[in-house]
Amino acid sequence: MEYQEAFLRTPLGITAIKGHAHGLVSISVLNTSAVEPTAAIPDDLRPAVEQLREYFAGKRSAFDLPLDFKGTDFQRRVWLALLDIPFGKTCSYLELAKKLGDVKAIRAVAAANGQNPFWIVVPCHRVIGSDGSLIGYAGGLWRKKWLLEHESPYKQQALFP
Repeated sequence: MEYQEAFLRTPLGITAIKGHAHGLVSISVLNTSAVEPTAAIPDDLRPAVEQLREYFAGKRSAFDLPLDFKGTDFQRRVWLALLDIPFGKTCSYLELAKKLGDVKAIRAVAAANGQNPFWIVVPCHRVIGSDGSLIGYAGGLWRKKWLLEHESPYKQQALFP
């Protein structure tokens, strides 16, 4: 099956979206600005581009996209559990491991979380340390902080200009 790809400029960098007629296979943020945004978005990727634009504009809190998960059964269980974390909320890696039925699987849960192929859409950024700290984010902790602040129901004015 042939994949289509599109690149979208976001406040957090260039986002690469890859998919086909049956669903998306990945959404990731690139650590380069050398890639130009795609001018002509392929039809199969248009809904993802539109929904990501709405998310970053503050007009979307949930995604409705066909996702073609590729991973182990355990990884897919973790990724599906991430979809249950509400917009504007967080949970810890320990809470996620408990939800999946094995408190001892915390490291495996963290590893699967780090392999999430659907940046933002499957909200791995909503998983934090048990002490509330921002830990373990493949896209960089500054992006995780930005995403959590973007989704927070409690908006605060900057204390300093």
